[in-house]
Amino acid sequence: MCGFAGFFDVGARRTAEEGECLVTTMANRLVHRGPDDLGVWVDAVAGLALGHRRLSIIDLSTGGHQPMVSACGRYVITYNGEIYNFRELRHEVEVDAGFSNWRSQSDTEVMLAAISLWGVEKALQRFIGMFAFALWDREQRKLYLARDRMGEKPLYYGWVGGALVFGSELKALKVFPGWTGSLDRGAMALFLRHNYVPAPYSIYQNIFKLPPASMLEFKSDDVAHRNVPPLCQYWSLRRVAEAGLAQGYGGNAADAVDELENLLSEAIAGQMVSDVPLGAFLSGGIDSSTVVALMQAQSPRPVKTFTIGFHEASYNEAECAKAVAKHLGTEHTELYVTAREAMDVIPLLPKLYDEPFADSSQIPTYLVSRLARQHVTVSLSGDGGDELFAGYNRYVWGRSIWRQIGWVPRPLRHVMAMVATAASPSSLDRVFHAISPLLPRKIRYANPGDKIHKLAEILAAERPEALYLGLVSHWKHPDRVVRGGVEPATVLTDPAQWANLPDFVQRMMYLDALSYLPDDILAKVDRASMGVSLESRIPFLDKRVIEFSWRIPSGWNTRDGQGKWLLRQVLYRHVPKALVERPKMGFGVPIDVWLRGPLREWAEDLLAERKLREQEFFEVEPIRQKWAEHLSGRRNWQYYLWDVLMFQAWLAEN
Repeated sequence: MCGFAGFFDVGARRTAEEGECLVTTMANRLVHRGPDDLGVWVDAVAGLALGHRRLSIIDLSTGGHQPMVSACGRYVITYNGEIYNFRELRHEVEVDAGFSNWRSQSDTEVMLAAISLWGVEKALQRFIGMFAFALWDREQRKLYLARDRMGEKPLYYGWVGGALVFGSELKALKVFPGWTGSLDRGAMALFLRHNYVPAPYSIYQNIFKLPPASMLEFKSDDVAHRNVPPLCQYWSLRRVAEAGLAQGYGGNAADAVDELENLLSEAIAGQMVSDVPLGAFLSGGIDSSTVVALMQAQSPRPVKTFTIGFHEASYNEAECAKAVAKHLGTEHTELYVTAREAMDVIPLLPKLYDEPFADSSQIPTYLVSRLARQHVTVSLSGDGGDELFAGYNRYVWGRSIWRQIGWVPRPLRHVMAMVATAASPSSLDRVFHAISPLLPRKIRYANPGDKIHKLAEILAAERPEALYLGLVSHWKHPDRVVRGGVEPATVLTDPAQWANLPDFVQRMMYLDALSYLPDDILAKVDRASMGVSLESRIPFLDKRVIEFSWRIPSGWNTRDGQGKWLLRQVLYRHVPKALVERPKMGFGVPIDVWLRGPLREWAEDLLAERKLREQEFFEVEPIRQKWAEHLSGRRNWQYYLWDVLMFQAWLAEN
């Protein structure tokens, strides 16, 4: 796990020393991602420079130093991530090529050997892991940029002047001479809708995110003419999903539970390989509890687990995590933080995330990462389980809502929405709280008032995908808020990118896996963990687990109004059902309350009418209206306001 940066600048004619100095400056902006070592490699004639910051995980010796040159001398790589099947690949290389002259025990050297033997694309198809890399082919004079299947590791690239620049985070690109950082207003509109900027866009013009499972191949002519070559997709979730459902699952549900447990156990075993201390995040929910249970089943000593607790009961999962940890016998560490301690993280967020990012669970994610880093260097997490096994409430809600309202004329649905929002969310919360003892556990949602109001906003959807877009959107019409902000197409709005899946829940899972998972969840975890030099690994995103998840029938995921049925059966073999069965909470903080209380002065300054008008990025009236309604308690606009506040805080920092 590391950070890298570089440039391909055919016209600058820098000396080797000048190239080394510049790429060193770029790489050193990523010292938090790799505090253990610095490396640079320059081809001054080509105008190519690679820089690397290392966090030593596998082979702590200098044998793992990067950038690394292949044994044949043809390839040079700078790479961020882990290849979990590197030992198997090493054996294959030895058998296929008769190669045995290894210089290290690192996965990086195995990657280079695999690329030398099989070629870049075929090697990528064999890698199981999380990675982003820049690879220079000295023979063909080509630069390859590649990213892992699901987007666990980040890779930005784009143009500064006449140069192609690239790196793990934007902060490395910003120090390149000629950087202007012009904002992309279309990306701003996307940010207000999603609370993140989705790939391939970034907040800056001419700077992009490489999409997951993709590779770009740049030649000197491409760089000279600022031409981005066609994207090569070496793996396709769409093909996996469509082929998996067409193939189906040959066994029964009991067989599937066995296979899922075996696949997850194998993935976790590979991800527990480390030459430094290792642990796991534990929330007490289905996903993290499953990961920890299968880790403990394979570990000869107690697994180190970590949880952040809050004193606000509706946001606190620490007690559940503690009970799971006690049952499994882990070495558990929990830290209760006050609202003040959590809010003290907010000034760090613009530096951590480099571009506007407004998932408020970024705060506890950073806190639990910081806690874990005091004890370990690697931590496994349960992210990805919701997207693969239908864990989000919106999957159950979305299909149920569409079945019930899809046949109702749209004008009548508009009336229904008005009725649903006649009472404030806080009033609805009080009603639900009073009657909750009479309700089934599966519909005792946290913040029911907000959910009802959110439902009302999407009642008039024309088709299921439009309903889904409404469910995952914050500002429903961001082009009316961002001045000049016309939303570009994304996977959520371009039907040509949709998979042919018969079930609405499966279509939502697919779209989440292509958008929300890489651009929100994985970006959040990567920046928060790497911000404290902690490697986070995600077993659910093992290629074999993903492909299995798309072969199982939809009814084995959602059953009796609840998601993740199949995954729960695996967990129940290790943890009593009573310890983990509870309404899904998410991993959040009480932003709504903080904005009316201790954060009010900070927010008021960022949302000041005069400031908004002078900046000329936003239409002032809708923002000020929502701020007034939120302060009065009439509505809870925390998500909408947090989007604007995180942009404003980021803008002030940048």
